[in-house]
Amino acid sequence: MCSALLLSGCNNSKSDSVGGSKPTPEDTPTFTLAWSEYPSWSVFGVAHELGLVDKEEGKMGSLEEKHGVDIVLEEATYDTCLNRYTSGNCDAVCMTNMDALIICPSRSGVAFLPTSTSVGADACIVVGIDDLDALKDHKIYGLEGTVSQYCFARCIEEIAKETGGDQKPGDYQFTNQDPAIAAAAMSGNQETHQAIMVWNPFVLQTLNDRADAKVLFDSSKIPGEIVDMVVVAAESQEKEGADKFMAAVADVFYAMNAEMASEERGDEVLVEVGKKFSQLGLEDMKKVVQQTQFYKTAEDAKKLMASDEFKQTMEVVEKFCVEQGLVKDPTYTFDGDATAALQFDASILDTL
Repeated sequence: MCSALLLSGCNNSKSDSVGGSKPTPEDTPTFTLAWSEYPSWSVFGVAHELGLVDKEEGKMGSLEEKHGVDIVLEEATYDTCLNRYTSGNCDAVCMTNMDALIICPSRSGVAFLPTSTSVGADACIVVGIDDLDALKDHKIYGLEGTVSQYCFARCIEEIAKETGGDQKPGDYQFTNQDPAIAAAAMSGNQETHQAIMVWNPFVLQTLNDRADAKVLFDSSKIPGEIVDMVVVAAESQEKEGADKFMAAVADVFYAMNAEMASEERGDEVLVEVGKKFSQLGLEDMKKVVQQTQFYKTAEDAKKLMASDEFKQTMEVVEKFCVEQGLVKDPTYTFDGDATAALQFDASILDTL
């Protein structure tokens, strides 16, 4: 439950639901958004507590009422969310641009809301290793076929480019392991784990647990390449009320950004987001939102989606995914080609 301070800012209508939600009128379109714990996605869980949206079907928060749509929020692990999307059991899902490229050939989608980008939230953490040459002698534990492996490979390439070195991702022993297990092994001083490649909260937790651990490199080397998004299924976009749903989701997201920027209670809202994101406190969450930079306004999002840089980024992501055998023949578009498996289209944000 949200605190008294948070509840004091919810809309003033009263009911038995958090934030004074109201029953959904008949014939209101209903859509489902699957989300997992991550900073710019956990805001949807807090939005329920603030009364902006009611996660239950048949109840509406203030922004659902505004847009005339019932949004059902389903929280699950990241992999479960992706599975729900591919199996047709949700209308939209929170996922990265890389996973959208991999998954959308199975169920076409439209990426309409970029929420954040990793600028240090994915990191190679080491103990007793000072440079890339020394790193070659050790296994680097991280989850293969994910943004962790992508970030590792891209950072090696960028560092080599910066330094004039000849290092290549294939020179290193990237070893498949779940990030929670890898981080726990390093935190537990296991000698086998002198290098790990993980994302937050495991980055901060590991650095907090081991004073001799340090970041060798991180995703600040590749800002704007790992992008967190909301993707709606193309078939769901054809349903009546889809535009209302997409606009409402975006409106909720930007309203939460405004709440976190509030001088009056921004810190407390950030703490509530932290509770949805592995129970991190205020100081750690302040670091998290520096390392996971939000696209705080519709203007920020539209600028990203229209940029040549992001189009070039997707070419790099595509190359990595194809080379790793993660996807065979991906098709994506920025110009509204409905035959593409993945469309990048933020035009709904013009309606806000």
